[in-house]
Amino acid sequence: MTESPMAAALRPEAITAWLAERVGVSPPLGFELVLGGRSNLTYIVSDADARRWVLRRPPLGHVLATAHDMGREHRILAALGSGRTDVPVPPVVGFCPDDEVNGAPFFVMDFVDGHVVRTAEDAGKLLTPAARRRAGEQLADVLAAIHAVDVDAVGLGELGRREDYIGRQLRRWHRQWEATRVPGIEVIDEVHDALAASIPVQQGATIVHGDFRLDNVILGPDGTVLAVLDWELCTLGDPLADVGTTLMYWVERGEDGGLLPADGTASEDFIDRAAFAARYAAATGRDLSQIRWYQAFACWRLACILAGVLHRFTAGAMGDQDTGGRFTGAGLLALGERAKDILEQA
Repeated sequence: MTESPMAAALRPEAITAWLAERVGVSPPLGFELVLGGRSNLTYIVSDADARRWVLRRPPLGHVLATAHDMGREHRILAALGSGRTDVPVPPVVGFCPDDEVNGAPFFVMDFVDGHVVRTAEDAGKLLTPAARRRAGEQLADVLAAIHAVDVDAVGLGELGRREDYIGRQLRRWHRQWEATRVPGIEVIDEVHDALAASIPVQQGATIVHGDFRLDNVILGPDGTVLAVLDWELCTLGDPLADVGTTLMYWVERGEDGGLLPADGTASEDFIDRAAFAARYAAATGRDLSQIRWYQAFACWRLACILAGVLHRFTAGAMGDQDTGGRFTGAGLLALGERAKDILEQA
């Protein structure tokens, strides 16, 4: 009988032994796949005493060599945590580079108890009106805090090249698109060429989270950001790329959020894009006059990323998660067209 993808992703006995060397555990361990993420595999790990941790490992099958580096993601969390910066991240338990333990490198971090808000319905159920407003403001404040980190002081100065961030990103993700392209979506190449011909001047070099949005943070009951998650795309470069990504995902009331993964920002009492951008600009002093260019870039990059995700889904590397919505040729085409529309209005 063929082993299921999820069974292939986990070796419970080996993981139990590894974890027991670092923290007290009461076997047996349970593993629950966290849905919502579409790249690395994330599991909530629980023991017989109801203690919980989070395990992250790469997807199954063939993946980009640099896109699923567990050691790198662990290093970022360790550098930002333990009170070394103002960026809230989950405390890390440890990193396992040995493929013999679980078939691939993985790391474990503490479970942070709070809310992950994926939809406007979630926001309405989990957060009060005041907490919703605070959550939106907190996103701007935390992103500003990420971009204020002294990377040399925390040991992340060699995380990536600081200059030509957008140029490097355009080259990287266009290569992925060429390797996983879906026929009939020429707009991805058209937008790439238009973006490459109009790159804004980079305003300094900071940590770039790479996927900063509402459902990649854990919120407390009052809307405070308790932890920022999913650092796998993090590097050094242009901070406004993060702002563009956040605004791309930001859905305002009355808008169609079906193309993007979450519309929690569309709930009543959430601040809008303009208020988010103004709060970030006030905290950082950066000029956001070309921010629509960065929103177009974010849409284009997401389409290229999702082409790779769709390729892995088709190959069975992501287990039993569904491929609906954006994870189709039509979804990629819609993202490409949105990027083109935003760029034409920039």
